[in-house]
Amino acid sequence: MNIFSKLLGRKADGAADTQRVGGMEDFMTLIRVYYQSVMATNIGISNISFLPDLAVFKRTLKVPTQNNKLGIAERSKCKKMLIDIYGLSDDFFKEIDNSIKKNCRNVNDVKTYLFMFQGFSQDLMMLIGNIMQWKFRMPSIFKKMLYTLTEKTVHDIMTKNSWKDDSVAKTCITIRKYHNTLGYSEKWMTEYVYKIVLLAKKEPKPKE
Repeated sequence: MNIFSKLLGRKADGAADTQRVGGMEDFMTLIRVYYQSVMATNIGISNISFLPDLAVFKRTLKVPTQNNKLGIAERSKCKKMLIDIYGLSDDFFKEIDNSIKKNCRNVNDVKTYLFMFQGFSQDLMMLIGNIMQWKFRMPSIFKKMLYTLTEKTVHDIMTKNSWKDDSVAKTCITIRKYHNTLGYSEKWMTEYVYKIVLLAKKEPKPKE
């Protein structure tokens, strides 16, 4: 399935595919495109094959290169899609921009950063799921309550030191190390996690 074509409202191949348009997979793909476009802009990467998600995004949506520099137009297009479809705040993107500016000074830093962010994201979502558990099963109508609970859980991960489960305590330490390097605020982490949780709740259940 070509998610970018579908996200722009082109014909889907079936009802099941249509239901998934704008879902969690699309969100994560667009997030990767945004990261790669910022890196291309900041560092001056011209070899598009070095940034696979950005390459697919650019080819599929036929985004023209702006000022002979890869990443500028793609970044703007991707940001607009993430705001329009998922309602992300402008501060969300500012924190990504600042984190990449701080940690990616050359091409060699790109893979290291993306690998680190992947570990940070996976550990954070796994820990949030472990701690909140039943709260994720709350009906989507209680969005405000779910956001508040997510916000509290993120704060606990960053500040609480007494956990009954040793594995939870160890993962908290790992996430705090990622946090010190990447520089994302608790507010950013809450917005990121909350959006993924909401999208996951909307995903159709697999048929047996």
